[in-house]
Amino acid sequence: MRLAQNHDILVIGASTGGVEALSLLVRHLPRDLAATVMVVLHVSSQHRSYLPEILTRSGPLPAHHPQDGERLEQGRIYVAPNDRHLLVESGCVRVVKGPKENGHRPAVDPLFRSAASAYGPRVVGVVLTGALDCGTSGLLAVKKEGGVAVVQDPRDAFCPDMPRSALEFVAVDHCVSMDEMAPLLTQLVSRPVPARARKRSRQVENEVKVMKVDIPSMEDPPAPLEYAKPSHFSCPDCGGVLFELEEEGLLRFRCRTGHAYTGEALAGSQQHHLDAALWAALRALEESASLSRRMAARARERNHLRSADRFDERARAAEAQVELLRQAVVTGPAPSAMPAEAEAADGPEQTG
Repeated sequence: MRLAQNHDILVIGASTGGVEALSLLVRHLPRDLAATVMVVLHVSSQHRSYLPEILTRSGPLPAHHPQDGERLEQGRIYVAPNDRHLLVESGCVRVVKGPKENGHRPAVDPLFRSAASAYGPRVVGVVLTGALDCGTSGLLAVKKEGGVAVVQDPRDAFCPDMPRSALEFVAVDHCVSMDEMAPLLTQLVSRPVPARARKRSRQVENEVKVMKVDIPSMEDPPAPLEYAKPSHFSCPDCGGVLFELEEEGLLRFRCRTGHAYTGEALAGSQQHHLDAALWAALRALEESASLSRRMAARARERNHLRSADRFDERARAAEAQVELLRQAVVTGPAPSAMPAEAEAADGPEQTG
């Protein structure tokens, strides 16, 4: 006889404003919570995350950065370390340096997808405060595999972008304020999972596999063509072809090596790279003009007047291009169009 299972896998994603929201949440979770809690907070790869210490001090459940392959235990909080994805397998966690998603590592969506793939309807996915649309695709995977989708009320969020995006694209089961979040999750954990047939999503399994970058996966990476089509865009991270897929109206892109972007995150990354390219071109033109002026002066010292005139003309052309390019650089998009990975929030603990 199959024993009834509960919603005992809680996966939580947050970004801008997430430290405060997570601290408030864990403060009100019960000490005897019959569930495993896994958390991803977007954090810069250059800074160690102190989130486990913060959450341990804030509530009754112990939090820590897990080791790769560590067994899952109820009543504990597993926090993704900086520059590593936190993934879930049956009975254990994986801590891997897989390809970035939306410019982040750790990223929220890989955690959600891996939990959904491993535990299906037992999973409760929670999207909290944060910028852009991270977490939406992962929450779609949670729903696709029969789990429960919970979102912080955008009106209650420090940064409402992530909750708003989830509400737009996902059939969310619960949308509550942070004051209501802990009682809701405690109630969900106590509820048995409805007995129903589960059809695993091959797309979700493939996207989880590519994040692990183990030797078998690298030798035979899952073909995005199974569920996507080649786009006209290149990957900002590796230059490879991006494959386009759409799920419930959410446009996403993934390259063969695993880097992934939503449409919004890709646009931000393209702007970031364009800005860098413009500054590099400006530097190159200024150096070219300076060198041409110097060559013209040396030519005159040696009475090579024709060569001096040629170098002067080259310098004037470069200086004219410098002025045009400088105008393009200084009148670029407003800061709100910058990509998530370039924006700092709440100090070094979190970004984007």
